[in-house]
This record gives sequence, C-alpha cells and structure tokens, in this order.
Amino acid sequence: MPSPDVAPDGGGFEAFIAWDNLLGACRCAARGKHDTTAVAGYEYALGQRLLALQRDLARGAWRPGPYVHFDVHEPKRRLISAAPFADRVVHHALCQVIEPRFEPHYIADSYANRVGKGTHRAVDRLQQLCTRYRHVLRMDVRRHFPSIDHGVLLAALWRRIPEPGLRRVIELVVASGDGVGGADAPLFAGDDLLALCRPRGLPIGNLTSQFWSNVYKDALDHFVRRTLGCAPYLRYVDDFCLFHDDKAQLAACRERIVAFLATRLRLRVHEAAAQALPTAAGVPG
Repeated sequence: MPSPDVAPDGGGFEAFIAWDNLLGACRCAARGKHDTTAVAGYEYALGQRLLALQRDLARGAWRPGPYVHFDVHEPKRRLISAAPFADRVVHHALCQVIEPRFEPHYIADSYANRVGKGTHRAVDRLQQLCTRYRHVLRMDVRRHFPSIDHGVLLAALWRRIPEPGLRRVIELVVASGDGVGGADAPLFAGDDLLALCRPRGLPIGNLTSQFWSNVYKDALDHFVRRTLGCAPYLRYVDDFCLFHDDKAQLAACRERIVAFLATRLRLRVHEAAAQALPTAAGVPG
C-alpha cells in the first residue's frame, strides 16, 4: 500500500519511492543473504520498515547510515565498504528507476555491471579482437573508485536526472563515499590548492558505485570511439583495451587518452605499463 505522505516530485521520484519499487529493491538486496542477522531483522517487520523508509524518502528526511569497512585480497588488497541493509534497499530502488535512462547510451563493448555482459563476455570479445589486430594497448585507471570526483560524476548524472527529489537522494549517497579508500588527492594542470579539498571517492561494495562507474567513464568510451575513431575497443570497470595494426597509432591514442582522463575526468592511469604490444604475446594482466 502506498504511503499517504508521498509528495509529488515528478514521475521519476514517485516511481522511486513507490511501494512496488521499494519491495522489489528489498528482494534484490536480500538475495542470497536471508540468513544474515541484518536481513532477517529487516524482513521480520518488512511492511513497517518499508513504510517508514518510504515516508523518510518522501519527506526528504532519509540519511545514509555508517559503513562497515573491511579488507579483501582478490588478489590485491581492496577496502570494501558495506552499507547498512536499509541503505542497500535505497541503492537498488534508485538503480531500478534511473539505470534505464543511461543503458541505451552505453557502447556495446562496455562490459562491467550490465545485464547480458560481464567478465566472460569481455574475455570472449578480447580474444576475438586479438585474432583480428596485430597490436593491443591495455590501460587501467589508478585507484579508480577512490579517485572518482563527485563534481564530475554529478554533472554526468544530472544530464539525465532532472527531478529534484532524485537528485537530493543521489547527492546523499554520493557524498557518503567522500574520502573512502584514502587515495592521495592528485593535482591536475590548472588546479590550485583548493582542489585538494574536492569531494572524491566511491565505496566499493555499493551497487550504486558500480552504476556510477559506468556513467563516469561513458565519456571515455565515446571519446575513444568517436574522437579517436578507434572502434576495436572494450572496457571492463577501470581496465580498457584498444586494438590496431599500427603500433604508432596506438601510441598516439595513448597520449590523447591520458590527457582526456586528466582534463575531463580527473583520473590518472598507470602510464609505465600502458604500452602497445603484439597481440601474439597475449594481453598483459
């Protein structure tokens, strides 16, 4: 049943806080976790909890809770930040409403966290391109999630999200990751010392962070395809590969990508490892 306190704020926000959307989000967030204390406790009084969440969202009273941080090694160390279960319901509810606005605009060869894509399809496509081209340029972003600039991210999101209510919730979720990961704040050309205070960082562990990542680097994907004219290109999260028969052409692309990432997305790559190599030798890991 819908809450009588829902205030109109455009179809997108109303769809976000709709009972069916919140209930579906709860089921998605709980999938495979029903035996955990947090999920079992939430589901014990599910109706009451979802109604309270719906009212808080409608009134603008919802705030993210504190994260629980822990390290994993897969194989390198990563800091995982787990949000409270109620917040994960909000994350799923958000993505269910706004992700369809962005999905049609992604390139086909963006493989991370998308329905019908994933690691195995990315590897299959990688192997396919290796058989067609003589050289490959593999690049990866340094400290990707901790380095995401909140101002750049929100500007990209606002292009397809005009509703004030949705923007308010998104700003809270994004701001909750400020400083997570502890990456050194880089300075780029034209920055002053105030740039060190720019909010940055996304918690690895949030569903929204995976979604924000694709929105953030969609500009890179289209830059490579349209501006550089490099159709044989694919990306998985912060790793991406370009293919060409001409090694010098890939070297030129490398310099332009480094500049684009710095000026447009405030990101850096591992430049020493970003070298065009023969595909016959395999793609460096």
